[in-house]
Amino acid sequence: MAVAGLLIILFYLVLAVISPYIIPYGPYERIYMLDGSWASLQPPSLAHPLGTTDSGYDVLSQLLLGSRIAMFVGILGAFMVAVIGTTVGIVAGYYGGWIDEVVMRLVDILYGLPFIPFVIVLATVFGASVWNIIFGVALLYWLSTARVIRSEVLTVRERPYVEAAEAAGASDFRIMTVHILPNVIPLSALYAAIAVGYSIVAQASVAFLGFGDPSVPSWGVMLQRAFVTQSFGQAWWWTIPPGLSITLVVMGAYLVGRGYEEVVNPQLQEK
Repeated sequence: MAVAGLLIILFYLVLAVISPYIIPYGPYERIYMLDGSWASLQPPSLAHPLGTTDSGYDVLSQLLLGSRIAMFVGILGAFMVAVIGTTVGIVAGYYGGWIDEVVMRLVDILYGLPFIPFVIVLATVFGASVWNIIFGVALLYWLSTARVIRSEVLTVRERPYVEAAEAAGASDFRIMTVHILPNVIPLSALYAAIAVGYSIVAQASVAFLGFGDPSVPSWGVMLQRAFVTQSFGQAWWWTIPPGLSITLVVMGAYLVGRGYEEVVNPQLQEK
């Protein structure tokens, strides 16, 4: 499963890198018919393998460039989730006491914030931007990671080599980074892989609701535009490719995370 998921992720990563160099048209370059009218909702053809939109834009070009936004949001969002969640979890689990209590109560409070309405408020206050979505992902999706890492740290800190490091006079920072961090990195990587799918779905959902940046071609914006123009039924070539791409990338991220979990968890291998 991990190999299949990794191949899917690598495929879209390669598309994200090379898409600016292989797109046949600009994402918002209007295409005209011989009579001067817009090439609106043209079905797939040799000139346009995925047809055109209602405004005469090439669907394939938008789909390829949309992979850049999806992978950018997915990877950066997952990285921030892993870094924030791991850092908070290690600090709370290692120090315990009032620090752990304050951090865990903060986690409980943030759990009460629904993601989509929160990002809508961000878009309303600061404007529609991909960065607002990444900020929302970083702020709200690290909670599960922090909880799991904290639980693992509570176990690791009681092991003999940690106690020996404390007795030898090692600083708290050294103990957390040298003796504890390597033991929780597998869990952190697992939740980072899962967060890739969460981040991409979050970006597509917000864009579909109309709170994304319409000037940035993304799969969510493509679906939103098709929905607004009521083209779902008559222009399958406009809706299926971005929807299928979102599904494949999220599924690939899940398969990578599930396969990685079996690698780092011997009990799952035995089963």
